[in-house]
Amino acid sequence: MDLRKLKTLIDLVSDSNVSELEITEAEGKVRIVKGSAPVPAAAALAPPAAPAVAVAPAAAMAEPAAAAPAAPPDPGHRVTSPMVGTFYRSASPGAKAFVEVGDTVKEGDTICIIEAMKILNEIEADAAGTVKEILCQNGQAVEYGQALLIIE
Repeated sequence: MDLRKLKTLIDLVSDSNVSELEITEAEGKVRIVKGSAPVPAAAALAPPAAPAVAVAPAAAMAEPAAAAPAAPPDPGHRVTSPMVGTFYRSASPGAKAFVEVGDTVKEGDTICIIEAMKILNEIEADAAGTVKEILCQNGQAVEYGQALLIIE
């Protein structure tokens, strides 16, 4: 299922009275649950499965009424979240973080985990360079397309 279709389904669920939606297609199975609470990371990584997405309550997705003046764009490459979920810097609580500010990463290196529907998805660097800034806190809910960290 492509990301545009997934985003449309998420928007439809968040704007409706439906609290849960499950769709099975040839490419896989997707389950969208509105208003679910984040679940702590498991001690071990689960194998990747069909895409799964959690939907935040509509109030959490609302844009702020007044936007602050735009800051100049940060130099460097922004690694963005490919899904809605919970951001984790390490594979399990108490484990060493995948990356720290100042670390050098290669394209394809695991930089974090995003948990969605109890599935832990390893997120890989899509560019090589040095980690300039980590933009999310451990355990923070993230949105599709949200910047996770900056590589320069």
